[in-house]
Amino acid sequence: MSSVIGLIAGGGQFPLLFAEAARSRGKKVVAVGHSNESLPELENAADVVCWVKLGQLGKIISFFRSHGVEEAVFAGTITKTRIFRDVLPDLKAITLWNKIDVRQDDAILRAVAGVLEKEGVRILASTCYLDHLFFPKGLLTRKKLSKDQLEDIRFGWKIAREIGRLDIGQCVVVRERSVMAVEAIEGTDAAIRRGGELAGSGAVVVKVKKPNQDFRFDLPATGIQTIETLAGVKGSVLAVEAGQSLLFDRKEMTDTANRLGITVVGLVEDDNGELVY
Repeated sequence: MSSVIGLIAGGGQFPLLFAEAARSRGKKVVAVGHSNESLPELENAADVVCWVKLGQLGKIISFFRSHGVEEAVFAGTITKTRIFRDVLPDLKAITLWNKIDVRQDDAILRAVAGVLEKEGVRILASTCYLDHLFFPKGLLTRKKLSKDQLEDIRFGWKIAREIGRLDIGQCVVVRERSVMAVEAIEGTDAAIRRGGELAGSGAVVVKVKKPNQDFRFDLPATGIQTIETLAGVKGSVLAVEAGQSLLFDRKEMTDTANRLGITVVGLVEDDNGELVY
């Protein structure tokens, strides 16, 4: 196994956590940061950093090649709406873009990963050093679920799984077995705000992995910001598929949820397809 690991960084703290974990295992972290997306702290977290504009695929390949990168991960978020307004594609990216028939999350990321692997850079799961960040099973907060809330979770779970199958999103907002919002390109927080405003209060947010989730990129993730957004619309429950999504700042998140009276729970499907926590 190579002593060098490449990091294609999006926004948020995930790339920083990955770099820290990789370096603690003796890896040299060669990172690509995206301008106006990746945190500036990436400069200190990685051993060497190259900053690119969204769409500069050829520059990423050249940078990795010059530093002997044979394995890499995608970590962090890219604001999806930037695809339509803030992109500077090079020839490599334009050629790839024109070959993609369905321009949704997984299709785009798999296509980019395919190009990198043809160039000799194998893409690993973004969680390869961070298993401890997986969302745990069980009730994380003091406030328990009511019978009605559990019914909302069961209802929302089926809807969320279906929109995931269609590669639309990973999250739904429901209340009283009615869909208030479906996550699409705007992201989870925006979907929560939109659905929560329609629900009035008591919204239940359900977030699951896609049925064919590729663990190399775009895993569902939640953190303290998710709770604060839910509190802003007087929501009541955050239900997440355990072991299949990431949880950042667990203590701060659960402390905040307890203070705000929000229930946070991690669930899995048993062999009979029933939800348990």
